[in-house]
Amino acid sequence: MGFRVGIVGLPNVGKSTLFNALTRTAAAQAANFPFCTIEPNVGEVAVPDARLDRLAAIAGSRQIIPTRMTFVDIAGLVKGAAQGEGLGNQFLANIREVDAIAHVLRCFEDGDITHVEGRIDPVEDARTVETELMLADLESVERRLVNLARKIKGGDREALDQERLLKLAQAALSEGRPARVVEVAEDDRKAWRMLQLLTAKPVLYVCNVEEEMAATGNAQSARVAEMAAAEGNAHVVISARIEEEISQLAPDEQAMFLEEMGLHEAGLDRLIRAGYDLLHLQTYFTVGPKEARAWTITAGTLAPQAAGVIHGDFEKGFIRAETISFDDYVTHGGESGAREAGRLRLEGRGYQVQDGDVMHFLFNT
Repeated sequence: MGFRVGIVGLPNVGKSTLFNALTRTAAAQAANFPFCTIEPNVGEVAVPDARLDRLAAIAGSRQIIPTRMTFVDIAGLVKGAAQGEGLGNQFLANIREVDAIAHVLRCFEDGDITHVEGRIDPVEDARTVETELMLADLESVERRLVNLARKIKGGDREALDQERLLKLAQAALSEGRPARVVEVAEDDRKAWRMLQLLTAKPVLYVCNVEEEMAATGNAQSARVAEMAAAEGNAHVVISARIEEEISQLAPDEQAMFLEEMGLHEAGLDRLIRAGYDLLHLQTYFTVGPKEARAWTITAGTLAPQAAGVIHGDFEKGFIRAETISFDDYVTHGGESGAREAGRLRLEGRGYQVQDGDVMHFLFNT
């Protein structure tokens, strides 16, 4: 199960610097999980989770395999992208393929780096990108509505449902509101996602600040935080330059560098976790002497489907899941201790897997 976050932004906002830091960090983690750069602008990174190291230490696991996310460095957008300006068509096509958007905003002053609009205004930059995405969505919706007309005349039920959802999107977009604000019924959510609207994707604002402001943020990042709160979106504050420097250091040197900068952890760790939260993802673990491994699922996933993330046969032949909460596993010193203390539970098909569960699946072959 892959989850892709697209890194977007106007030119010269630090987007590529941030992506380079991400991919260097991933390369350094290659010993712990399979890392691959699928294309020059796509890289996978481990999702930091201290719980996994704790579980591995208790179980004496020989290998630690974290869960991971894919980040895509998407070509810089310029005003007019919806009409194909710059690399507009490529930009919009690439966004359709990701699950969420990490929008890098320039919150730093630097006379040597020219802003494409000749000003430093991250809120206005965000509006520029959002406007282009809304224009592209509106054009797509109107085109699809025209194409559906014949099917609707023929009484095609699926086409009628699609038209209803498209009109909901059209109404919001025509009022200058992104598709993500539309309230969709639970039964319609799958069909809504299939529309692949650009502005329906969740957004994380990444405030790229000066090195000396990495720990506290600045006035510009505070404006972005206010905007994000009003929109119901998330934001993180990082310095892409610092992250690039950190990514090139040895692990012991990284900790020292962070301490000198007054930072508790790397900004990339916060960015990755924020992307994880943005997609409503959670983690369960499988732990043994061979390996301790984290698995990604969406919140609310039932036990058989969680088993299917490991292998389709696990879902098809699912019988039950032996389950221990993370806290119980640690408190009782592992599986044997938790079992003896009566903290190992047998869960069936209707069980919603909880974040941090340590699981062992029983299934028919």
